[in-house]
Amino acid sequence: MPNSKATPAKYIEKDENGWASFVSVPTIIPYLPAKGTANGTSIVIFPGGGYSGLSMENEGSSIAKAFNQLGVTAFIVKYRLPSDEIMPDKTIGPLQDAQQAVLMVRKNAVKWGLKTDKVGIIGFSAGGHLASTLGTHFEKVLVDNKDNISARPDFMLLLYPVISFGPQAHVGSRENLIGKTPAEGLVNLYSNEKQVTANTPPTLLVHAEDDDVVPVQNSLMFYEALLNARVKTEMHLYQEGGHGFGLNNSKSKSKWMDWAKNWMIENGFCPTAP
Repeated sequence: MPNSKATPAKYIEKDENGWASFVSVPTIIPYLPAKGTANGTSIVIFPGGGYSGLSMENEGSSIAKAFNQLGVTAFIVKYRLPSDEIMPDKTIGPLQDAQQAVLMVRKNAVKWGLKTDKVGIIGFSAGGHLASTLGTHFEKVLVDNKDNISARPDFMLLLYPVISFGPQAHVGSRENLIGKTPAEGLVNLYSNEKQVTANTPPTLLVHAEDDDVVPVQNSLMFYEALLNARVKTEMHLYQEGGHGFGLNNSKSKSKWMDWAKNWMIENGFCPTAP
């Protein structure tokens, strides 16, 4: 495990009521479609939690099961939460785990009946920050990669994501990852709207306009950056829904999973789903 210290005895992982905390050992958890329905597309899931915990059910297992219904093989990543107690450099720990997950899926794709060019990612809230970091920082691989496998996701879905570490930042996520008084260079590095290039993966964004935890401006800024870089993108904004609604926004009859399915099919990332 790269970038790790001996875990203090008091640092014991907890997983209660679908919420994981004190995660010091990264884990990837597969969810497989029903036999005979897998279509070769895979998606790697990054739950949110402000970089202080992980919403393993609301933004993890429920999401994986919904993608399984589309014939998509899902992998939930229980990534290390940034901490000086367990990492020499906490600013890169979650990204290392995210890159390792994509490399693992792509390396084993043929063996697992998956397509190497249809490996997507989805992230929620701070998990959306991690996913957008993975989708904009993939050229510098921070884990062992002797086989020179691409760490670039083929497509990206971001749900009410933390994007910027500037004025519109979710302060808790920023402080947990890069500290209370980060250097300006570090703030800019992890303000992912500033890291978009023409090679950033096609992206679907979903956010609620009344989100009072992660302002909708995070998605708006990323969308504008994608447009400017001529990256294929689509954005859906709910009028209401707040933050952390997971699979179903109770304030709307519209289902973002329907938008995701259609977007994936239209862009060739997924065959016509069941």
